[in-house]
Amino acid sequence: MSIIEVKNLEKTYKIIEKEEGLIGYFKNLIKPKYKEYKAVKGINFNIEEGELVGYIGENGAGKSTTIKMLTGLLTPTSGKVVVKGIVPNEKRIENNKNIGAVFRQKTQLWWDLPVIESFRLIKKMYKIPENEYRKNLKKFTEILELEDLLEKQVKNLSLGQKMRCEIAATFIHNPQIVYLDEPKIVILTTHDLKDIEDVCDRIILLDKGQIIYDGEKQKFKDTYGEKTIAEIIIKEKNMNISENLKIDNAEILEEREDKLKIKFSHKETTIMKIIEQISKYGNIEDIHMKEAELEDILKEIYKGVHKC
Repeated sequence: MSIIEVKNLEKTYKIIEKEEGLIGYFKNLIKPKYKEYKAVKGINFNIEEGELVGYIGENGAGKSTTIKMLTGLLTPTSGKVVVKGIVPNEKRIENNKNIGAVFRQKTQLWWDLPVIESFRLIKKMYKIPENEYRKNLKKFTEILELEDLLEKQVKNLSLGQKMRCEIAATFIHNPQIVYLDEPKIVILTTHDLKDIEDVCDRIILLDKGQIIYDGEKQKFKDTYGEKTIAEIIIKEKNMNISENLKIDNAEILEEREDKLKIKFSHKETTIMKIIEQISKYGNIEDIHMKEAELEDILKEIYKGVHKC
């Protein structure tokens, strides 16, 4: 059985339809009109123990709403969520024992207390055995370099220091599932796609509440990352190339004194054909090829260039 099972999951919010002006304000106050907004629209996925999954999408795609249903913070409008055999919103306390979560807008640290006191309170809440607590505290203090922060009040920490302490607090009770929203790991949701690139093996891409891709990261890049970036070092140019030359089946992204950055698709042309055109305008000394990065691919998808 999968550690996380999501089937036909939906979440609908009721939103007040606001009317403008003073009269509209009083109408909304006395007898508000509501419209429905579907944040998540019938999504399905399973996650196995030990998987590293990047759950990504634009702002408003439904990422955080999904994670809140997985943690039990929100009740689904319809569909099914099972996390390690538990329906999260029905058994929140039992579910919380199995999970850890970092939400950018929420904290599990006590604002006016030293960090170490928050850790001790978490120890009591989760009934962590003393030897296990000390072992984990030592491990995460070393990994996250918390030694100088433990006696400081949370309110006196910088954002970066606070997030390091939040991560330690999330892992200190040995959760089997961890949700990292904006920072064995199962789900990571973030706007920093470099994190996804470095950490995750599988991508679930959400758009307007629906899953439009679910699969291996490398397969995603191979399928949709057909664009290649070439940096060409060129000397003794006899003109500004980007102003005077339209390269067949390629786009000049940037031109500097001795460098051209070009984007092209291997399906449409080859680097040799591009070089042949450019070599008429200067001496080519070197070429650096770079595969499309995840962020570039997603920009193309959201622009409508590709449909998953």
